[in-house]
Amino acid sequence: MRCPRCTSERIQRDYEDAYAPIRLAGFRRLLCNNCGLAFKGFDPLGKIHRAPVKKDSGSQRRRSHARYPAHLPATISLIEGGPRQGKVTYSKPSNGHCETICINGMGLSLVGSQFPEEELSRIGRLLFVRVNLPNATVEAVTSIVNHQRIGENRKRKWLLGVKIHQIADGDKANLVAYLEERAKDEPLLTSD
Repeated sequence: MRCPRCTSERIQRDYEDAYAPIRLAGFRRLLCNNCGLAFKGFDPLGKIHRAPVKKDSGSQRRRSHARYPAHLPATISLIEGGPRQGKVTYSKPSNGHCETICINGMGLSLVGSQFPEEELSRIGRLLFVRVNLPNATVEAVTSIVNHQRIGENRKRKWLLGVKIHQIADGDKANLVAYLEERAKDEPLLTSD
């Protein structure tokens, strides 16, 4: 059996059963796991069961945009306050590096950061990041997606994965130009 909309064979029984007279006639409410269409189909023997979607292991790691290795100087500040308070302030900037970069996020490293550990380990924490590209400076409001603390004693450093939350049009244009230039020169970063 195939989905009438997308012709996918990934079909399961819908979460709502059809009325009893319709079921006795062999029709069932079905659900396409590919496009989400709910439809009626003929299944007199009840061979189609309700099952969770099975995703291939590669789909969880698939990236929506190309990511490139980099070693660009960056300054990172914590953002205090928010839109609800009507005013935001920035902490004193800490020096770091942008180690990976793409159109919608960055991998940042900070050594000897002045920020408290609980602030950098909070998912969703807003940061103001300024990255010095070879031909321009890009400023963006980012949020922490993941964090890791590595190293020993005085050489401990933070690795932060951040997504770009807000960026000015001019800065985005500079970032896109930089990434297009990188796409011509270097291969993509493929390992996680």
